[in-house]
Amino acid sequence: MYHHNKQIKIMSQFKKDMTLTSVKIEKDLFQEFKVECVKRKFSFQKLAERCIHSYLNDEEFRRMITNKNIEF
Repeated sequence: MYHHNKQIKIMSQFKKDMTLTSVKIEKDLFQEFKVECVKRKFSFQKLAERCIHSYLNDEEFRRMITNKNIEF
């Protein structure tokens, strides 16, 4: 029982450091992404965190993303 309570406390502390966001994404693009996530055991949260980290710390990545145009 103690182990379970300790785990809940750690998870609760982790959630306090998180920010909930909401974004609108083109429907078909996101559907395709979800399928790939299941195949690769990946998530939108992982993608977002890694992209934000790269955007803040990698000038080449920031330029590539800033200059990328996507048409639907």
